Formats: sequence, C-alpha cells, structure tokens
Amino acid sequence: MKLLVVGASYRTAPVATLEQLAVPPAELGRILDRLVAQPYVSEAVLVSTCNRVEVYASVSGFHGGLGDICAVLAEHAHCAPGALANHLYVHYDAAAVDHVFRVATGLDSMVVGEAQILGQLRDAYHWATDADSAGRLLHELMQQALRVGKRAHAETGIDRAGQSVVTAALGLAADHLDGDLAGRPALVVGAGAMGSLGVATLSRLGAAPLTVTNRGIDRAVRLAESYGATAVPMAELSAALSTVDIVVAATAAIEPVLTRAVVTAALAERAPDRGPLVLLDLAVPRDVEAGVAELPGVEVIDIERMAALLADGEAAGDAAAVERIVSTEVEAFLTWLRGADVAPTVAALRGRADDVVSAELRRLAQRRPDLTDDQRAEVARTVHRVVQRLLHQPTVRVRQLAAEPGGDQYAALLRELFDLQVPQTSPVDTVPDVVETDPTPPTGGER
Repeated sequence: MKLLVVGASYRTAPVATLEQLAVPPAELGRILDRLVAQPYVSEAVLVSTCNRVEVYASVSGFHGGLGDICAVLAEHAHCAPGALANHLYVHYDAAAVDHVFRVATGLDSMVVGEAQILGQLRDAYHWATDADSAGRLLHELMQQALRVGKRAHAETGIDRAGQSVVTAALGLAADHLDGDLAGRPALVVGAGAMGSLGVATLSRLGAAPLTVTNRGIDRAVRLAESYGATAVPMAELSAALSTVDIVVAATAAIEPVLTRAVVTAALAERAPDRGPLVLLDLAVPRDVEAGVAELPGVEVIDIERMAALLADGEAAGDAAAVERIVSTEVEAFLTWLRGADVAPTVAALRGRADDVVSAELRRLAQRRPDLTDDQRAEVARTVHRVVQRLLHQPTVRVRQLAAEPGGDQYAALLRELFDLQVPQTSPVDTVPDVVETDPTPPTGGER
C-alpha cells in the first residue's frame, strides 16, 4: 500500500488559503485528470468543502507522490508550492487510513460529529468514479470510509455532539441579538445544500419572516415554498438586507456576493433604531467582502471566527466512542489490505508452478511418445496434485502472516526467493460498485 493524503483544513490554514485551494464542481474533473496524469500518482479522490481541501491518492512513492500532488494544488491555487507548505498536512499509509476514517465520522470536523461530511465524501467518491480516477485501493478505502461513518452515527451519540455548523453559527448569532432568534426577520443567500439547511434551521428556531434569494430564482422559489418563506431575485438583495436582522450566506459564487457597496446601501435604508445586522458567512470562497466587517452596525461571523469560538465545544464521551470505532476499523482495513497485497504474489507463485509443470509434461510427451492419452492424463493429474499439495500450506500460511503488522515482508521474500515478477498494482476483474450511501439526513457541517 502507498496511500497518501495531502490537504489543508480550517485547523491548518486561514480562510484566504482555503479560498485559493477550493475546487468548484465544474473544475473537479479537470483537477482529478491532472492528478492522475502525474508520474507518481495512479489514483486520486478530491474532497473540497468550506472547511477542507484534501487529496486521497495511491502513489508509487512517498516523496514523488507528495511533490506531484503539491504541484497540482499549487497550480490550481495560482501560487508557488512553497507558499502552501506551512498550511498542508500529510498522512501516509496507516496514518492516511486513520485520517480518512476520522473525517468520515466527523471527528475532524469543526463541529465534531456533524453528518454532512459523510455525504460530501460520497459526492467526492462519485466524482472520482465518473472521472475514472479511483482504482482498486481508493474504491475500497472510500467504500469502507462511508460504511465506518454510517456505523459511527448509528452506534454512538455523536449526532448529539455533532450539531450542524448552521446551528452552531446561529447560536453565535443569537448572542448578538439578545439570545433569541424567534420573531427575527432573516435572509438566506443561496439555495444549495447549506442554504437549505439555513432555511430549515431558521424556521425551526422561529425566525420570521424568512426570505430566500439565489442566482437561480426558480430554485429559491422551490426552497421558499417548502418553509413558507418568500423568494426574491438576487437583484433585490440590497433591499432584502435592509429589512432583516440576520443573514445566512452560503453560495458557491467565486466572488463575494455581499459586497461593501451592497451592504452600505442596505444600511442606508435600515431603520436607525434596529439592532445589529448579523451576517453569517458559511461559504468558501467567502460571500461577505472583507471590508463589510468594518461597517458600523454590522457583525460578521465567518468560518475562521467560528473555528476559534467553537474550539471548546467537543463532547468528549461520544467522541471517545467514535475514536474506538475508528481504531478498530482502521486495523481491520489494514489487515484486509495486507492480505490483498500478498494475493498477487501468491498468484504469481502458483502461475510459476503451473508453467513448470506444463513445460515438463511437454518434454515427457516428446520423450515418451508411446504413452497413451489416458497415461499422459494420469501423469498430468498426479504431477499437478503433488505441486498443489506442496504449495497449499505455504500459501495459506503466507496469507495469514501477511495479515499481521509487517506482513508485506513475507510477500517480498517470496518474490525474492522465486524471482517472481509481480505488477505494482494487480489487475482487478471487477471494480466495486459505488456505495450509494444515504446517511442520516445532514444537519449542516462542511459545505
């Protein structure tokens, strides 16, 4: 196994860096193609959310694979690889499996245990499958990660710990609005997954009236109708801002939607005796222009600020239970992988034995042309039976030993002893089906 994870998250990089690295859906296929075109990268899955950008890759060498992945990320971010170095984390082999499973269970999320990341991993896997950039190793890894994530949510109370990022953000917003959002007029900018969660959560908390705007008005109308809200065109954004107390911004726009000019115009129309206008920016790249936070009467809460405010919000008991699940599942995956790694060597050994037997039977036929067909068949059966019996115990035992830590040494020893030529990646007759995970309906989290 040569599994490599290279990424940046809210833990290691400022929002500005995550904005540079973020890969919009329209670019995912191109970036995946660039990754697997690199000399040391044979498989790749790319996860890009508001809180992280990560590459999961099967590589032929650690240093070469790391250099290839960093070069592609830097090229996409329009910066030198060295500019990213301080913000990237790297995990290899067993540590990489552990990281992916921790991500899938929500242990690595800003709000521990949030469920949305599981759906985002599923989407990343689908993208890689469509781009044909996931092979034997990553198909198995991603399917197991999705299963482990579902197991964590089914068997523990991590969902209780894992309130959504939207819920957490609105809790922070409430602190600026006398602690209660009930009866507060609110606006949601964006009608995608995070925008939908924003409308649903605001509705549940009693915020009213609710307004939704989106670049595609039809989608905004459909979302608004589901919650008794009102949809307005994006062209009326400034007017809508002037009538609300709280805004949830969560679009996929490349440039800020809530610019200083738009918000300034809204403030000019806003009643002077109203409280602060609270803007929750849950988008990466950011929806709220940097200068907006300097305007009087405006409070901006973005991903970076949330990370600091929520740092102490983990639920230790549920997280510890999920940690135990992850530990067990990582070892199970590594055991399977060690066994799978030795399989091509065992197959090559049996193939070598078959070749030797076939060659000797051909020589026998030339030297003893007097043998009948029945006699030659009996000799062939006897020789094959002897070879299979000689190989049976060693091959069973090497599979058992290979499943233990350090087991890859036994496969290497077999290859050396018998001078076996085994491809780096063994062929797979069938590619595993994409797991159509339908996790617990997401309640927020990474976008």
